[in-house]
Amino acid sequence: MSDASEDPASGGGLKGARYGITIPFDGTPLHDHRRWYSRLRALGYTDLWSAEVDGSDGFTPLALAAAWEPTFKLGVAIIPAFTRGPATLAQSVASIADAAPGQFAFGLGASSEVIVAGWNGVAFENQYKRVRDTLRFLRLALTGEKITQTYEGFSVTGFRLARVPEQQPELYVAALRPGMLHLGGKEADGVILNWLSPDDVPTSVAEVDEAGGKGKEIVARIFVIPSEDTDMVRSFARRMITTYMNVHAYAEFQRWLGRGPALQPMWDAWASGDRKGALAAIPDEVVDELVVHGSFAQCRARIKRYMDNGVTVPALAVLPLGVDLGEAVTGLSPSAF
Repeated sequence: MSDASEDPASGGGLKGARYGITIPFDGTPLHDHRRWYSRLRALGYTDLWSAEVDGSDGFTPLALAAAWEPTFKLGVAIIPAFTRGPATLAQSVASIADAAPGQFAFGLGASSEVIVAGWNGVAFENQYKRVRDTLRFLRLALTGEKITQTYEGFSVTGFRLARVPEQQPELYVAALRPGMLHLGGKEADGVILNWLSPDDVPTSVAEVDEAGGKGKEIVARIFVIPSEDTDMVRSFARRMITTYMNVHAYAEFQRWLGRGPALQPMWDAWASGDRKGALAAIPDEVVDELVVHGSFAQCRARIKRYMDNGVTVPALAVLPLGVDLGEAVTGLSPSAF
């Protein structure tokens, strides 16, 4: 890694900073997460962030955390704007906000064509408008206002939330390129970033600030493999990168960040059906930029750089390859800085 010589303790550590981790952990049933939540709290983690792809839904792990360890800040990054009806989505958001008053942040995003159209049979179109209008609907619906409104892409007739949370949850937007970053800056309480390097963070934050969002929360999901077996890490990470970077939104994001030339050989090989060639075409430097790896000290130093460059809430996605999960969450924890 390029940061091997960095001192993870530089800059005064993490005193007062938020520091999160992605849940649930693979290979551990949800009913067995109570012990993990307790351990994470003792290690100094402040935030638990779920996701919704093809495993647990985004809300249930947070509901368990709210009951078992109510001091955590909770977030979901992300729930697709397309896969639930607006009223059902409002009920889900309100329920977690009611269970964890003042502790829950809801992340909304477009998701991908695979998840929305391929798995859920919903047309994946007008993504920006769908996210924008769902955000606006939720902002109003969560106050208990009765809504009859035609939006671009959906309409709501006579809906009123019967159980209004005591405290309004924060609403964040998953944002990659300027359009969504500006939406987050203008209308959300924060933005959620993904698949970027520490040096990319200022580019994204500048777009949020430009739209009037200076000072808003900047959450970043950061993939971390705490292993010094560089060949193994890069082999695994290349498979992740091809999976994500052949999704249109992520490909365009990397082009916007300036990685188009470095990734073009991978895209060309993938388009021709040469999956093996696509993996081999990803440069080591791209892997090292997008996936945190190395010793625990090196990983902590790299995570700290994300925070120094503008991320206010890191949400680590820990991949414990060749290392015990307990050892990984301990070695990467705030208590280790």
